[in-house]
Amino acid sequence: MIIIGELINGTRKKIAKAIADRDEACIGDLAKRQAEAGASFIDCNPGTVGEDEIRDIQWLIETVQAVTDVPISFDTPNSVALQAAFGAYENAATPMINSITAEQERLDEMLEFVAQSGANIVALALSDAGMPASADDRVETSLRLIDTLTGAGVALDRIFVDPVIAPLSTDATCGCAVLEAVRTIRQQRPEVHITCGLSNMSYGLPERKLLNRVFVAQGIAAGMDSAIMDPLDAQMMATICAAEAVAGRDEWCMNYIQASRDGKLTQ
Repeated sequence: MIIIGELINGTRKKIAKAIADRDEACIGDLAKRQAEAGASFIDCNPGTVGEDEIRDIQWLIETVQAVTDVPISFDTPNSVALQAAFGAYENAATPMINSITAEQERLDEMLEFVAQSGANIVALALSDAGMPASADDRVETSLRLIDTLTGAGVALDRIFVDPVIAPLSTDATCGCAVLEAVRTIRQQRPEVHITCGLSNMSYGLPERKLLNRVFVAQGIAAGMDSAIMDPLDAQMMATICAAEAVAGRDEWCMNYIQASRDGKLTQ
């Protein structure tokens, strides 16, 4: 599974303070631990706006790439900050843009740059109609956004579709709608990756990690092959390993066996 490590996020109080204080040790340690735990990308979200966001994302990129070669996910809606992130990025590995949507203003502002960047792209199934309400809404917006991106020259295997998870606490049908959308997108556009903001599912509910683990296992069975998540959650990582084996995505169960040998399946 392609894991996008979510922990360097300036909307978290501890991380916001570390960014404001330019605490390289804190951010560097968090980047290294996520990489060592199995993150495929390290997401960097400064959580600030305007000129601060531009400076902060540059600093985050420089700090993270100083301690790990794992590629970075640039998490900003600001096109100027996004360009600044690319300017600061020196890693040879292809980075990720998190994210672009089907909202026309956002497309007009970002599509050409995103397409020409050569980066992987999280394609968030949001349109000018707002939050998708059903599986059909998610599929229609996702397919339209995929076709827009490929029409601009983006390869299908660089696209990471996010069908948009709403909290179960506000929409009890969201989990079913997202899973149905994942199955349909996987069937109709098999070359794309399908990701999600995993922790959104459990927001506002008790025992959040339990809900997240159950959903990721069902998502893998439906065709999801990526998640924006906490790679330091050992139980979650074990669940992913087991779910991929059960879903037939681990030949001879070798990854599962190796994880057992490494003591990663028991806590």
